[in-house]
Amino acid sequence: MTQAFDPNSLQFYLTIPSPCPYLPNKMERKIFTQLDPLSGQFLNNYLTHAGFRRSQNVIYRPACEDCRKCLSMRVIANQFKVGKQFKRVLSRNSDLKRRVNEAFATKEQFDLLHRYLTTRHMGGGMSDMDFMRYEMMVENCAVDSEIVEYRTADDTLIACVIIDVLNDGFSMVYSFYDPTLTRRSLGNYMILDHIARCQDAYLPYLYLGYWVENSTKMQYKSKFLPNEVLAQTGWVRTGEIL
Repeated sequence: MTQAFDPNSLQFYLTIPSPCPYLPNKMERKIFTQLDPLSGQFLNNYLTHAGFRRSQNVIYRPACEDCRKCLSMRVIANQFKVGKQFKRVLSRNSDLKRRVNEAFATKEQFDLLHRYLTTRHMGGGMSDMDFMRYEMMVENCAVDSEIVEYRTADDTLIACVIIDVLNDGFSMVYSFYDPTLTRRSLGNYMILDHIARCQDAYLPYLYLGYWVENSTKMQYKSKFLPNEVLAQTGWVRTGEIL
């Protein structure tokens, strides 16, 4: 028999301040809680809608003392139209095959991740990740999660994204790709492909994680229109932020 979930049993914790990875001279803190197999899927849906983000079996949200710049962003998939720029991205990747897998880590995926991290994020918090930690990142989850692979015609793996399946869309947890294939714009392509997956499944939203208006690292997300961010008044379109 499935145990009923008691929301009063949730315990939240607060991290110590650390340097913000997005804005200079800022410190970040996060509030977080654990996901468990009994309530994990329900909580992941509920808390994602409330601005939280999942990492393994931890779900967190920024709780910075003097900054509220990190805003959860989602694309309104059922209203999205492909413009000229994104049509070129789709054309350059029309040879790729999508393969949707259960959340199971492979050495082939890890080798691709290692090349991505050592080229694009050397010295970052994940740059020393070994296969065991990667396996935990993919498989240690109490939610409905997938790892989606993108392969060329000769079956070469060139991109992957970890996806959570929500009741109103997909949430992009983490993506990585062959860093030498810059012309393909694989990061943008995986977002476009998952907007299409949402549309095919009649799901209204694709959740992109956090967006910071003045961060150059985050500007690519704002190109996927229309989109919404979670402001103090609820979910609003980016042009309507007060």
